[in-house]
Amino acid sequence: MNRRGETTRRNFVKGAGFGLLAPSAGLSQIAAAEAVRPKPKSERLPREVWVGSVSLERLKVDTPGQMLSRVLSRIEPIADFEPDIVCLPEVFPFMNVSKQPAMPECLKISADAVAGPVAAYAQANKCYVVCPVYTEERGRYYNSAVIIDRAGKVQGEYRKRHPTTGEMEKGVMPGPLEVPVFDADFGRIGVQICFDVNWPAGWEQLGARGAEIVFWPSAFAGGRMLNARACMNKYHVVTSTRQDPTRIIDVTGEEIAATGRFGSWICAPINLDKAVVHFWPYDSRIEALQAKYGRRIRVRILHDEGWGIIESRHPEIRIEQMLKEFDIPTHRQHIAKAHAMQEKLRR
Repeated sequence: MNRRGETTRRNFVKGAGFGLLAPSAGLSQIAAAEAVRPKPKSERLPREVWVGSVSLERLKVDTPGQMLSRVLSRIEPIADFEPDIVCLPEVFPFMNVSKQPAMPECLKISADAVAGPVAAYAQANKCYVVCPVYTEERGRYYNSAVIIDRAGKVQGEYRKRHPTTGEMEKGVMPGPLEVPVFDADFGRIGVQICFDVNWPAGWEQLGARGAEIVFWPSAFAGGRMLNARACMNKYHVVTSTRQDPTRIIDVTGEEIAATGRFGSWICAPINLDKAVVHFWPYDSRIEALQAKYGRRIRVRILHDEGWGIIESRHPEIRIEQMLKEFDIPTHRQHIAKAHAMQEKLRR
């Protein structure tokens, strides 16, 4: 592996007083990081994205500053995998903290984290970071996720659309109903936060706006609800949790990676150069595509669902070109066409 910037990363963590590795990082993960290195970026597929995430499981501290330090220590091993993006849990500096500050102090800590050590991590490791903190505008408080780019600069912010009753009683406001998407250099991403999982509209908006990965910082694990959101909206879902498993979920709703008793962080590749397609009535076209490209692509059929995935496994073959060549619409395009015809006939 190209261990570029190793000294810089280690010195950054040491100098910040965060320690080299959190004690709970997990011996199995440390061993795996030494034994299985990701390919150098020059050898990866064109749209291969390495995604890292973390759980706060077993982390309990007195102050938000201590939690910030522990979380940065916990995600330090992810840097060895040259991640493209790392997701942190919901308002993570204030989770599992015994001494909770008042909201004005929470805002100061949040701003310092975004502009300081979290931005420094992003810049040092040339990765995006989904950084969930509290934000404020015109005296209104929000539970937010700030998107930090590879240069350590703020790209944008998502504000939790559906805060809990407890949050609202403490002064946290609901975010806008219009859900933003963010264009990273590897693809389009979106965010939902914790309690948002109970309302489908935001998730559907993100799918309609072309999100390919949706990040879900949360206080709880979400379980099968997240698998359903990924499967129904045909995008990847990446969680980062206060407790229980943090997961990376495929567009099929199946688990790619998860934390657990032997490890508190994950980092795994996602190939975005793939399309979800409805097999009927395009099955003959898909067979012709598969006959032409053979092992340079991967076709997986979910027979019971009636749809599947076509994925490019070759650096010079792009999924968009193949679908156009064989006139195969995506699943979303197929459904949209049917919906338009239905609405026309109803009128």
